[in-house]
Amino acid sequence: MPDTPPDRIAALTTAMAAADRDRAVQEVQTRHRAELVRHWDIAPGARVLEVGCGQGDMTAVLADAVGPHGHVLAVDVAEPSYGAPVTVGDSAARLAAGPLGPRIDFRFGFDVLDEEATAGIADGSFDHVVLAHCSWYFGSTGQLADTLARVRPWARTLCFAEWDLTPRSADRIPHLLAVLAQGQAAAYGHGEGANVQTPMSRDALRALLGPAGWRTVAEQGVETTGLQDADWEIAICRDMYAALAPDSAVARALRPTLDTLDALARPRANPPLDAYVLTAR
Repeated sequence: MPDTPPDRIAALTTAMAAADRDRAVQEVQTRHRAELVRHWDIAPGARVLEVGCGQGDMTAVLADAVGPHGHVLAVDVAEPSYGAPVTVGDSAARLAAGPLGPRIDFRFGFDVLDEEATAGIADGSFDHVVLAHCSWYFGSTGQLADTLARVRPWARTLCFAEWDLTPRSADRIPHLLAVLAQGQAAAYGHGEGANVQTPMSRDALRALLGPAGWRTVAEQGVETTGLQDADWEIAICRDMYAALAPDSAVARALRPTLDTLDALARPRANPPLDAYVLTAR
């Protein structure tokens, strides 16, 4: 599948509410999502379930890919008021009001493991189920495993993307340390304010797929140079640590990680970990 043309990236960027605050940042994020979708070969007319849609960065690109005769059901456990500086609700409202709106159904406060909430979803309802850069937000690997099993009857293809925990260069270690520290804090029961709850490696993810009924058919690394996520996660990690009681067990456990992070991180423009895309059926 060819690269998304620059004019389409520009239009998709404009569709996002966050572009009003920093268009350059949103354009980089949108281009990355377009690269992920290119690997999954989502055809016009496809029906897509997106789990963990957040502010809709991926949703917009998926809606563009499925075309006017396709549909995206974008769900997230977060409430519409979640997120800063732009809430997920405000971002969804911006997308819904634009030309992509008729192709998208946003549902917030929606848990795919809630049988009552999902009672209307029949087996085979979708061509693809997408989880993109959201698996580390799950509360546990068990919750992610249950989600992968739950959505298995609903779609023919799983489209998955996440950061790769193995840094290919030393300057990506600060991003790694920031996500590992957030995962440690969550394990201690102090994950409030953190993005990451359960960081996992590629091998750990692969181990969940088979028991959930999925078989990997393609997997590839994705270059991420220019993305701002490392800086964001480093800032979140520091804020999270600052909110801890200094003499608490979790603060003492995280102190070596934070010291190393402070020693290695740049003031800004820290390179992010690479990502990977996976397709399973």
